[in-house]
Amino acid sequence: MTAHNEAKIGDIAKHVIMAGDPLRVKLIAEKYLTDCKLVNSIRGMYCYTGKYKGKTISVMAHGMGIPSMGIYSYELFHYYGVEVIIRVGSCGALVNKLDLKDLILVQRSYTEGNYAYSFDNVPLHIAESSEEINEIIENTAKEAGVEYVKEDTLCNDCFDLYQPDKDAIVNRAPKDVELVASEMEAFALFYNAKRENKKAACLLTVVDVPKEEKGFSAEEREKSLNQMIELALNSIIKV
Repeated sequence: MTAHNEAKIGDIAKHVIMAGDPLRVKLIAEKYLTDCKLVNSIRGMYCYTGKYKGKTISVMAHGMGIPSMGIYSYELFHYYGVEVIIRVGSCGALVNKLDLKDLILVQRSYTEGNYAYSFDNVPLHIAESSEEINEIIENTAKEAGVEYVKEDTLCNDCFDLYQPDKDAIVNRAPKDVELVASEMEAFALFYNAKRENKKAACLLTVVDVPKEEKGFSAEEREKSLNQMIELALNSIIKV
């Protein structure tokens, strides 16, 4: 047990799907897993372990923002022996070529934050996903006819819809980083995976687009992400 997780060693599988919203995690567990058991409920950050197509996996919430993802992914990797995490989440588009419901496989995550510096005294602002897990996800997507783009994304310290000048942060990014969308957790996940010699990937569904100033409601965000979730599930069982 940790201060944030009441699960015992062995309660959490080696392969984990993570989502920010505990209710989304509950929905995934109830809809897709069999022999499902709730193994953590501290702070309402649910973790369920069960079987998907015969393979034991866990589904756990990580909350919002780099610090929250930093805590939960670190503990899973470091204390619970988790080997692979695939995050499924929502994002806001930063470029006009994306539309609502577009699926992004994150290649690199860029942040202006100082998570790596605070943790390890390393001034690092770009973290990469696992090439091995990305390849599995890409092959699974092609087999299922699921369209996606593989791009770099911004791991933001602010909710992008509230920022008056989103272009400013994009323009400040390194010239070799083309940021297409904004989310809030992938950098910490990727950094912790590399730090602990584990593997991580991130799938995002676009729920806000700037070109038409439209987006999903909170209820739509929770219920309309099935394609991404199924891609993550069908990928992680191949690891």
